[in-house]
Parts: sequence; C-alpha cells; structure tokens
Amino acid sequence: MDKSKQLDYSGQDIYVGLDTHLKSWRVSIMVGKTVFKTFSQDPNTVLLNKYLVKNFPNANYYSAYEASFSGFKTHRDLVALGIKNMVVNPADIPTTDKERKQKEDSRDSRKIAKQLSQNDLTSIYIPEIEVEGDRQLIRYRKTLTKEIARTKNRIKSQLYYFGIPIPVQFSETKYWSKRFSHWIQEVELPTKSAKLSLIGNLEMAEVLRKKQYSITKEIRKLAEKPIYKENYELLVSIPGIANLTAMLLLTELGDINRFNNLDKICSYIGFVPMTNSSGENEKTGNITIRRNKILRTAIVESSWIAIRNDPALMLAYQKLIKRMEPQKAIIRISKKLVNRILYVLKNKKAYVHAVVK
Repeated sequence: MDKSKQLDYSGQDIYVGLDTHLKSWRVSIMVGKTVFKTFSQDPNTVLLNKYLVKNFPNANYYSAYEASFSGFKTHRDLVALGIKNMVVNPADIPTTDKERKQKEDSRDSRKIAKQLSQNDLTSIYIPEIEVEGDRQLIRYRKTLTKEIARTKNRIKSQLYYFGIPIPVQFSETKYWSKRFSHWIQEVELPTKSAKLSLIGNLEMAEVLRKKQYSITKEIRKLAEKPIYKENYELLVSIPGIANLTAMLLLTELGDINRFNNLDKICSYIGFVPMTNSSGENEKTGNITIRRNKILRTAIVESSWIAIRNDPALMLAYQKLIKRMEPQKAIIRISKKLVNRILYVLKNKKAYVHAVVK
C-alpha cells in the first residue's frame, strides 16, 4: 500500500465505552469528541483490540466499563493489550430520569464513552489478583455462615411446625451443641417423611459446619503471608478486631494509602450520612445506603465487642446513648474504630489502650 494512504492516528485519543454482558458487548467508539460508531461484538478483548488497531493505528486507546458480574478479568486483559482501561461504579455515571426508565445498551455504552472523553469518570480500586482471590475465600466463609444459620432455622421451624417444643437448656442459648444435635436425632415426628426431612437438614448443617471450619483454618494461614503479616498483627492489637475480621479488613480495603483521611475511608465503608442540598437548604439524613456491605457489617459487629473491651470506647458510648438510640450510637463508635484502624495501618504502630493515671 502507498505509505501516503496508510492510516496513522498517532497522538490522537480513541475512547471506547463498553456495556458488558455475558454473551455480548455493546461497544461505542469516540474519536476525540466525535461519536464514530456503536456496534455489538463477542465478549473478547483480543477482538476489540484488533478492531482498534486496524481502524485507528498508533492511537492512544482509552476504555471504560461498569463494575459487574465479570469482575476485573476484562480490565486486566485490556491493560495487558495496551488499552488504558478503567472500571467505574455504575452509581458514579450521571444518568437522567429518562435513561433510568428507558435503559438501552447502545445508549449506555455511548454515555460511558462520552463521559470518558470528558474525563468525568473515576475508576474504582482494582485489587491485586492475589488479594482478590483471598477476598473471595473470606466472602465464601461468610456465605457458609449464612447458610448454616438458615439451615438451623429450617430445623427449628420444622420442630415448631409439628408442635415439638425445644428444651429450655437448648432454646436459651445461641450455640448449637452436640447434645442438641443428638436430641434432634432422637426426637419423634408423626411421619417417616418428616423425620427424613429433619435429619436431612441436620446432616446438611453438619456438612456446612465442617466446611466452614476447614475454610477458617485456611484463612488463619493467610495471616502468615508476607503481604498481610505486619498489618494483621497491627489490626488485632485493636480491641474488637479479631483474627477473621482483621483478614476481612485487609482484603476488602486493599492499599490503605488510597484513603487520604478518615472521611474518605468512612465514605467507602458507608459511615457517612445521606445529604440533600438545594439552594440554601441542606438536609442531612440517615446513614448512606451506598456502602461496602461486608465491611460495614463487620465493623459494627466489632464495635459492639470493642465497647466491652475498651474502657475509652465504653465511656464514649455511654455519653452517646444519653442523647440518641443505641443503634445510632454504635455507628459513632464504629467511626472511632475506623479511625483506629486507619491510624495503626498508616503509622505502622500497634494500638495502645487508654489508661487512667
């Protein structure tokens, strides 16, 4: 081909908005500030890269897609191909009321491409792949814990259904003892099928419990990894932060240095109030619904433990409940706990308990 007729986009920026789905992607291309084309393709990063290189050789390629079921594999593949990609929180993409009510893949991909070209998008944090895998293991344990609780509730519901009262020594404790399991095995039900169902649920609870135990052992081993060991020991020095919670914090938060201050990390976890500002009126509502659910739940649970192990936090809690409900007070305590987490990780200093001289 005559060199004078060869395409050369050197120095030009190409923006790619992706609306990703399991079986196909909707792709919108913008050349600078101009929409070039919107089309569908197989969910394949290599295919997309070939299209860009063929049609816009030597250009600077930028792409973005919403965080979704596909995780960060697509992101890592795009970056490996030389495409500067970002993964964005869907809630951070400006959306009109009409777009919410008339959702369309083509419109979504064009909107992402446009916002990307205007530098209006902010990428979410992308964890290292090793940390991401460890995060999945810890989340799996939480799933097992929920399934165990559901299975136990099904067993209790079945007993109540057939009018069989649970003995006081078992009903007044939250722990599921071996004696209680033995009692369930011996209980008489009106039909053979009902008994089989009850025993089946009991066996399922035992299988889940054993799996949870084995996963817990593996999580404890993670704490010895060089990438976690130092920070893990710092976190468990804080009252209320136990072994599993420390590992959950490390894998969910990732690089602590990405949080410049307490407000940033509290916003990420979900310990900030919702606000509605219009003109001179500004309303502050309840705690935000935007949060890292796993982190926020874990820290609130840790806060209830912390006030029983740290006199300073108990004193703060007692002052708070004089003017607000306990559930709101514990959120304030949770923010104090987050401040301690941020401090020990940033300064590499173990927590020192407050003492009365």
